[in-house]
Amino acid sequence: MSPATLSRLAVAGNRTDVLRTVLTALSSGLAVVALLAAATVISITGWADRYSNPLLVEDGLRPGVMATLVLVSLPVLALAGQCIRLGAPARDRRLAALRLAGATPRESVLIATAETAVASLLGSVLGLVAYLIGREVLTRRDALGRLLLPTDVLPHPAAIVPIVLVVPLLAALIGALLMRRVIVTPLGVVRRTRDRGPRPWPGLLIAAGLVLFGIPVSWERVHTMPRALFYSLLTAGVVLTMAGVVLGTGWISHTAGRLLRRYGRGPATLLAGQRLITDPWNGSRTMAGLLAAVIVGAGVLGYRANLATTFRAYDLFNQAMGERDGSGISAGDEPGFYFGAIRLIMIAIAVSAAVAAAGVLVALAESIVARRRTFAALTATGVPRRTLAAAVLWQTLAPLVPAILLGLAVGNALARLIETRVTVGGYETCIGEDGTTACVSQVVPRIELAVPIPWAHLSLLGGGVLLTVLVAVGAGLLVLRSSTDLEELRAG
Repeated sequence: MSPATLSRLAVAGNRTDVLRTVLTALSSGLAVVALLAAATVISITGWADRYSNPLLVEDGLRPGVMATLVLVSLPVLALAGQCIRLGAPARDRRLAALRLAGATPRESVLIATAETAVASLLGSVLGLVAYLIGREVLTRRDALGRLLLPTDVLPHPAAIVPIVLVVPLLAALIGALLMRRVIVTPLGVVRRTRDRGPRPWPGLLIAAGLVLFGIPVSWERVHTMPRALFYSLLTAGVVLTMAGVVLGTGWISHTAGRLLRRYGRGPATLLAGQRLITDPWNGSRTMAGLLAAVIVGAGVLGYRANLATTFRAYDLFNQAMGERDGSGISAGDEPGFYFGAIRLIMIAIAVSAAVAAAGVLVALAESIVARRRTFAALTATGVPRRTLAAAVLWQTLAPLVPAILLGLAVGNALARLIETRVTVGGYETCIGEDGTTACVSQVVPRIELAVPIPWAHLSLLGGGVLLTVLVAVGAGLLVLRSSTDLEELRAG
């Protein structure tokens, strides 16, 4: 197949294909901008007092900023993966027709890969252009001449090129993966049977992740661990717990479906229950980025409670010692600095949750469009549209609510592994008399406070995520009316 023919077939399609191309390019561009911003932050070297933000000045804090930006890019990449699936049934039929016309499986894979790769590459290039323009537009200085953003730093080309190319490569791999059924048979007759539902083995991943996270934290209290090993174990623990929660959504969905089918009394709950039993892994695919944001947010809120308790303990200690003039011991820098950094992280998490909810919206719209003939058939037999809308709502919320609760619990558990009680003082000190070497022993007061579980903040986080998903589901249900028209019953 010549490159010209491949290009012409890759851009062919209807309005849904155009929408998929636009959304894929947009999400890819946003991901590239976030990754380039992370590369910019990590490219700053040494003590950078030319910036007004302390998070950029201190070299020890910049890796945290980079990690936050990478965290924002992950839901955007997940959104790109959801956009690639938009209109998949119609694309599969078009590519299957090419197979029947004589195209080989390899040529079908090339066409599908070119569709997604070209759209993603276009978005990546536009994201690079937007990043370069933003460096010039967003250059601002405060009254002291310090930069508000690191617009004077440009990552090395060896970092820019992989970032621009990694998103199209991932999109091409996803596009090839989506073609596996058409490769098996162009007629779409792929039978899938499920002998049993998912098992709760992801709980073992959560337990293993908590253990890996707790080992370096406990070890550091007694001995010193190499920094590389310390951060590797912490990262592995967080990744395993996230994987356990995301993969455990399949078991949660299947269990919720069985409960709805057994105890449901209305047609909406019965339809939703059967759908969850039929495809329990749909939640793992669509809610991965959302649950990751919930886990990180809960962990950050738990760490904030730890900081607040620490500062409170030092304040009480200084009051007990009678040091009200600022000469007592303290926990470090001003609390406002740490709490300000945490607020910035929570803003990034909120953005990640909003992007992940947009991915849920795209996935929901794609699911409704893919089953439009089923919905139209149900409508033709007399099922009201509001019943179908309620079934879609049950199908989304039934696994989502327990998954959010699990994510909040796991994230807060990670934070509580760091510390559950803060202790200040409780030791003996020697106070000199009249400048001589003689001294008397004095017992310093002991202040011990338990780190509380931030129920209020966790409730706000979980409620905010749930409300965001409800808005996304409400917008996705707008597609349901057009997907239940009787014209959808026509073949072809």
